[in-house]
Amino acid sequence: MIRLEKRPQPSRLWSAATPVVAVLATMVAGGILFAMLGKDPVLAIRTIFWEPLFGEFSFFYRPQLLIKGAPLVLIAIGLSLGFKAGIWNIGAEGQYIVGAIVGAGIGLAFYPMEAWYIFPMMVLGGAVGGMLWGLIPAILKVRFGTNEILVSLMLVYVAEQLLAKMALGLLKNPEGFGFPGSRNLQQYPSAHNAEIIAGSGVHWGVVAAMIAVIFAYVLLNRHMLGFQIRLTGEAPRAARFAGVNPARLILVCLGLSGALAGLAGLFEVAGPAGRITIDFNVGYGFTAIIVAFLGRLHPVGILLAGLLMALTYIGGDIAQSQLGLPAASIQVFQGMLLFFLLAVDLLTNYRVRMTRREVA
Repeated sequence: MIRLEKRPQPSRLWSAATPVVAVLATMVAGGILFAMLGKDPVLAIRTIFWEPLFGEFSFFYRPQLLIKGAPLVLIAIGLSLGFKAGIWNIGAEGQYIVGAIVGAGIGLAFYPMEAWYIFPMMVLGGAVGGMLWGLIPAILKVRFGTNEILVSLMLVYVAEQLLAKMALGLLKNPEGFGFPGSRNLQQYPSAHNAEIIAGSGVHWGVVAAMIAVIFAYVLLNRHMLGFQIRLTGEAPRAARFAGVNPARLILVCLGLSGALAGLAGLFEVAGPAGRITIDFNVGYGFTAIIVAFLGRLHPVGILLAGLLMALTYIGGDIAQSQLGLPAASIQVFQGMLLFFLLAVDLLTNYRVRMTRREVA
């Protein structure tokens, strides 16, 4: 009989090996899924993970890794701070949307004026917009004891309705012949998040993601706030005895994660996306949850996990166009990664024991 036995201490070996095992298990299960769809599983997996890096058109796809990975890393870094403290922000998608709306709104308010300070104001607006949206569940939890998971998640749907309203109303392009959506910010130099080095994929969102990784690492390892975050997550009772203010920690963690998600939305709408549309959001806020856990809530791990997840996005698009795989199968493949990560992570705290069934 198989029995799970709790370990005296979490296994460091399994903690480090879990992401690797989860990725390998996802490849195997994904291959089975693709085979059931009538596709060559080896070719499908190779297309997803090999073609963007070493294929014929890799010179085009490699810069896309940075473009796709930057918002995932930015959002996941913010989420990881709260997750480490046991504060569960599941609504980063809504904060991402609101940051994009506020930032784009500031840029469009100045159209067609050209000035150097417009884009910095958009960046500030995106961060503030995301932060304020993130503080709504924080304040409700501190003041009324509500569940931040439910409130932050429900606010995603509010943000989506707000996005549709803006695309059809206030931010709608007056010269767009009635089509929903704002002006294209890529055609407005003062509001465009252009590549810093042409063809490299490096824009200000990538720079911000790298700064966020460094900031989070220093915060968690060299600052008292980082110590309080780690202590609260690992030993809540000890944190209370140490004088940690839980209300302050909730406000800081949800505010910071909201600000980083808002920045990701701003850099996306001012760069690759270009404009506010009804379907502007593509699920980065939810995918970033996978990135955060795949990276073990460690800043450097999140950076690597973000690039890996960006690889599945790009490779998935290639597989759809070249092999005819349905988009839903790629989404299932990405979801498998979180499933196997959580399943294998069980072995960090438990060991498997084989015992004989006792005969009555």
